[in-house]
Amino acid sequence: MSDQIEFSSFYKLLNSIKEGKLDQISLLDEKINEFKNGNNTKSFLDELGSLYLSIGITELYNFTNTKNLQEIGLIDKEGWETLSSSNQQELPVYLANKMIEYVKENKKVKEMSKKWNVREGEIRKHITKMARYITEGIIDVIE
Repeated sequence: MSDQIEFSSFYKLLNSIKEGKLDQISLLDEKINEFKNGNNTKSFLDELGSLYLSIGITELYNFTNTKNLQEIGLIDKEGWETLSSSNQQELPVYLANKMIEYVKENKKVKEMSKKWNVREGEIRKHITKMARYITEGIIDVIE
């Protein structure tokens, strides 16, 4: 894979909403749908990362019981501890597990393997690493 995968524009969009640019929310929703469907991806890694971003944001909303990124950005240490307790795991573990579960339950490895003409084993090698990478990016933005 010579093409680098890079989601900084998505993270910038998330951050701008967190910082108060609420007019960007519809663009975020559009991006999440685009990512979930694997539209406009350039490789299996790009598709996997995009899918994980859509799952990660959706599950962030579920974990925090809010879709308000400004509110999420204001959660303090005690608030995160309370959320971790009620969700029975910390946010990074929760997000990564949800991403990996989704890929397994929806047979995405087989689907991507056919779509990109890549061996399933090659895709499986990246499932956990990509989940961690995307989770770290989301966490960085909301902190």
